[in-house]
Amino acid sequence: MGRPVTLFTGQWADLSLDDLAPKASEWGYDGLELACWGDHFDVQRALNEDGYCDGRKEILAKHGLSVYSISNHLVGQAVCDRIDARHQAILPGHVWGDGNPEDVRIRAAEEMKDTARAAAKLGVDVVNGFTGSSIWHLLYSFPPVSQEMIDTGYADFALRWNGILDVFDELGLRFALEVHPTEIAFDIASADRALEAMGCREAFGFNYDPSHFGYQGVDYLQFIDRFADRIYHVHMKDVWWSKTLTEAGVFGGHTEFGDPRRSWEFRSLGRGCLDFEEIIRALNRIGYQGPLSVEWEDGGMHREHGAEEACAFVQRIDFPTSDASFDDAFSK
Repeated sequence: MGRPVTLFTGQWADLSLDDLAPKASEWGYDGLELACWGDHFDVQRALNEDGYCDGRKEILAKHGLSVYSISNHLVGQAVCDRIDARHQAILPGHVWGDGNPEDVRIRAAEEMKDTARAAAKLGVDVVNGFTGSSIWHLLYSFPPVSQEMIDTGYADFALRWNGILDVFDELGLRFALEVHPTEIAFDIASADRALEAMGCREAFGFNYDPSHFGYQGVDYLQFIDRFADRIYHVHMKDVWWSKTLTEAGVFGGHTEFGDPRRSWEFRSLGRGCLDFEEIIRALNRIGYQGPLSVEWEDGGMHREHGAEEACAFVQRIDFPTSDASFDDAFSK
């Protein structure tokens, strides 16, 4: 029996849970990673409505599905970000409020605390998401960026997230940051620094998603070994990147996904450049036994076709680690 294969519902928020669950079951998934937007999982309803969490689980159970984690990327993004008009489109109205940037950040932090409480009520122990970053705009160091400015950004992250993680600790939950461009951690070096900023507290770890590393030139296999005790959840998503020079490089040239000038694109699992054989072997090496959650994105493929083939792909490539050496028979 392999690890559970789940579907992250963030890209399916236009469908109700009632509509998505039977589809996911038919495609072969074991469960869903519920996004805290759309109809799938409402944090405030979970906390304030009797029977809401049981009702969510009943919908899943009716189709032979389970839930192992929830994700609140959108609200988490606003905790540390430099807030602007883009955030209004992704935040619940009660978090956006009057749009005053610092007030939005404070309300977002409170909502992430409530997300932990809602997760506990649902019966899951991992919340995936983003953190945002006050220093992402300083990525390219011109005009020259002082180390003090970067230090201030990590201190701001620690200040805003330590209070959130106190609630996670109280409830015995863990927060898994999806290491990703625009977040406080977006590669191995910045993930190291984020852990250091948090004092390596146990409540803070990572949602491993290799698709955000390969096109950057980051060693996505080394990430697994480096943070073996901090990988609390895994997203399965593929990415293609060009082996030749292109018009729009790693930074994207302000092009949109699907533009032929781009040097990288997310792809359906098995159709990009990532080596999932080695990813599975590395996850086995560190003893990861949690869900393999498909985050399906491919602008060139019908999503229902893609979601079904992605489930089959993960089930095919996943395998348990050996409990013995292959040549043990010769030592008998």
